[in-house]
This record gives sequence, structure tokens and C-alpha cells, in this order.
Amino acid sequence: MSTPISDFLDNYFLHFNAAALIDAADEYTNQLAKGNKMMVTLAGAMSTAEMGKMLAEMIRQDKIHIISCTGANLEEDIMNLVAHDHYERIPNYRDLTPQQEQELLDRHLNRVTDTCIPEEEAFRRIQGNIERFWKDAEAKGDRYLPHEYMYQMLLDGCLEEHYQIDPKDSWLLAAAEKNLPMVVPGWEDSTMGNIFASNCILGHLKPNTMKSGIEYMTFLADWYTSYTKDKSLGFFQIGGGIAGDFPICVVPMLEQDLERTTPLWSYFCQISDSTTSYGSYSGAVPNEKIESGKAIESGLDLLGRTDLLGILGENQFALPERLLTWQVSTRAVSRSENKWISNGVTRIVV
Repeated sequence: MSTPISDFLDNYFLHFNAAALIDAADEYTNQLAKGNKMMVTLAGAMSTAEMGKMLAEMIRQDKIHIISCTGANLEEDIMNLVAHDHYERIPNYRDLTPQQEQELLDRHLNRVTDTCIPEEEAFRRIQGNIERFWKDAEAKGDRYLPHEYMYQMLLDGCLEEHYQIDPKDSWLLAAAEKNLPMVVPGWEDSTMGNIFASNCILGHLKPNTMKSGIEYMTFLADWYTSYTKDKSLGFFQIGGGIAGDFPICVVPMLEQDLERTTPLWSYFCQISDSTTSYGSYSGAVPNEKIESGKAIESGLDLLGRTDLLGILGENQFALPERLLTWQVSTRAVSRSENKWISNGVTRIVV
């Protein structure tokens, strides 16, 4: 008899980072039960890690309501969809010599840690189709955001003959079918962004056929303002980088630059491998987002003590090659201090 994975987690994930994971998941569930919605941000190579197997079902079940991701995550989900059988895994990637790396390059394999993406079957298969949608839009005088072109291509069905995984495991296809709101900051540094730029250099396309990152931010500002009139929005961040930094700035922009009274994020959780001592934004502990005005109204009441001021706990455990950290803070501060958080936030470093 099968049982939910949550039963296993509740029984065995009892302490340290494991317990923080349960707390984060429980509060995510509580947010949805209260009618609040959730933004999920994706950094790194989550699509190549085949996270679509989880994200797609969450999208279908209305447990994710807006996504911020890198251009790489946007395109690599489709690459996995149409070229999965040609991927190669390199378990001993840490031991590769320069000559072996060159051999992978000569075979047109693009290595992402232990996984090689095949150029011809993945990149070029998408390129031949997406360029058609770019050029058709330009011919009509239309302009779209990067993910909207991807949605058009997927919904057109032109790639279906190439599908090599169950399409229900593609998170981008699930998002396209629901027309899920999305922001893709820094899309220009992705492979498809480079290909679009190449078309512009060659005179095949005009740059303004693609809507810009500024237009993503103005869209997000309007969407956030409209959506939070009668609901609250949580922020679940996987990794760091621009996928998280870009959207979380929308609240201080609305408050400080537009001088609008703005509802705050109702939940915040980050899963990251960056540590604070490196000085990166990805490694910044959650309460730093208070001081920078990135505005979290209430987060995880991990210890059931939302009335307690100050940082309740921080534990660090040194393990070989990495540091595992979990931090829970619950604090109440006023708007007059320009520090917009009332309850807790959590960050899990793995």
C-alpha cells in the first residue's frame, strides 16, 4: 500500500536542515490553504535537473501562480523535452582532463555539471522553430516577451514529433497550457538570447521585436499591484541570482520609487548553497531583505512564536566540503523604520 511522501518526511525529517524543510513545506501549504498565492523562482540548471517532473504537476494543481526563471531554465526544459534520449551523463565529471573536455566539445555536447546537452538535437532543433515565430511577429509588427514566444511555439505543436519524454513532465508546457504569468530577467544571456542577438547583428531581426527586461519589470509591477488587492503573494526561491533578485525588488520599487502603499510578500523561503561570508546577494540571510526594503510581511512561524522579537535561532553544522545552515528569524518592525517585515523568514543552505 502506497503512502504519501509527506508521511515519510514527517516521521524522519525531524531535526536541523531536514526539520527546516518540513517547516517551509508546511507553511507553503498553509499559505495556499489561506487563499494566498505563490511565486517560485528558479536559478541554476533546475530544468536540466528535470525538476519539471515536480513543477509541472504543481502548476496543473494551481500550487504555483507565477514563475521567475533564468533564460537557461526556460529553454532547457524544452531541450529536455525534445532531446532527452541524446543526453549523456558523466558521473566522473570532476576527474575530466582538458583533453576529455575538448572531446565533449568536438562531439557538440554542452556539459552542465554531470549532464551533457546535445547541441544538434537540442539547441538547433529549437532554433529552427523559434526563429520562425520571431520573424512572423516582426512581419506583423507584433512584439512579445521571451517566454511568450516559447509558449506560442509549444502550443503550436511544431515540436510534438520530437518529444522524447512524457510531455506531462515539462513544466514549461504546463505553464503554457495555463498561460502562467512569468518573468525571465536577463534572458539575453541565454542560448536563445544569443541566437536572437545574432539575428539582429545579421539584420534578420530588429531588437525591439523582443520585449525587454524593463518591460518584464513594468509587467510585474502592474501584475503584483492588481493581484495583491485581495490576496497575498508568497516568494519561494530556489537558488539565488537574478531569478530571485529581480522579482523581489518589485515591492521596494512600488513603495520607494512610486511611493505607493503596497502589500508585502506574505511568505519567504530560499534554498541556496551560497554562504553569507562570500558577500553575494545569493548568500544574504533573509533578514537582510528587511534592511534593503525587500518587504516580507510574514514568513515562517517555525517555532510558533510570532510575537517574539529578535532572531530566535541560528545553527551551523560543518560537513565535508560544504556548510549546512538554517536560520529562522521572527521579528516585528514598523514601517516607520523602513524595515518592512513583521514575522519570520527562513533560509535553508544545502
